[in-house]
Amino acid sequence: MSNSSSPKEFLLLAFADTRELQLLHFSLFLGIYLAALLANGLIITTVACDHHLHTPMYFFLLHLALLDLASISTTVPKSIANSLRDTRTISYLGCAAQVFLFFFTVGAECSLLTVMAYDRYVAICRPLHYGTLMGTRACVKMAAAAWVSGFLYALLHTVNTFSIPLCQGNVLDQFFCEVPQLLKLSCSQSYLREVGLIAVSIFLFSGCSLFIVLSYVQIFRAVLRMPSEQGRHKAFSMCLPHLAVVSLFVSTSFFAYLKPPSMSSPALDLVVAVVYSVVPPAVNPLIYSMRNKELKEALRK
Repeated sequence: MSNSSSPKEFLLLAFADTRELQLLHFSLFLGIYLAALLANGLIITTVACDHHLHTPMYFFLLHLALLDLASISTTVPKSIANSLRDTRTISYLGCAAQVFLFFFTVGAECSLLTVMAYDRYVAICRPLHYGTLMGTRACVKMAAAAWVSGFLYALLHTVNTFSIPLCQGNVLDQFFCEVPQLLKLSCSQSYLREVGLIAVSIFLFSGCSLFIVLSYVQIFRAVLRMPSEQGRHKAFSMCLPHLAVVSLFVSTSFFAYLKPPSMSSPALDLVVAVVYSVVPPAVNPLIYSMRNKELKEALRK
């Protein structure tokens, strides 16, 4: 994918100019990264080892934890290493790998969150058909479809982005290789293809979000009709964490790519990028474990 008119390496945005603040950034990001590794690793290990959690809901949760690990490992380690070594460089191939892996995890996670909403809908609104609709084979196919869709989505974005000639320097105003920042380096109108692809992506993400919202409208209507208060509490405890994760994921991603140019500034872009790329993988395990009694008991064991 290398282009003769493109730089051989890029310069990422430094969080700070002084050595003390660079080490502070290194310590903060390292702490967040290790916490995300520990939390997601605990969920993966717990779900895999506890046979009581071998159900569709926890099967998809395990895949979500894997994607969160991959997502945060795509951007944060390179930023940590650069702060420690007092450098800003990332190679052309390293940048392409970041773009591919980031879009892969984002695309797969969007598909997986949609599947998880469908799983909750079937469990609460059509419980008599749950065993048929959410059997082992069906769950494996849905999870595989989420991973494959993420792979194709990432491949399309990566090939399209790095086929554009980049001749406006090599400085990116972001701590990882973000596509909007790469497009600013374009020296031809071919960047409009990637802009169009981002627009199509927003349309597809909006479709997934609409499906999730409609699913939860039906779910909450069914929950509110339940005669048992204990049944309503159990249903809410299963659904609210997923809804919170979806809200965090969708709202931060949409704000990052749909905010008006008048609101754009290096400081704001940096904060938004941290919020949508670093925070969700770190807090998703906490959101799922806080209200989930079964998962908390399994974690204690």
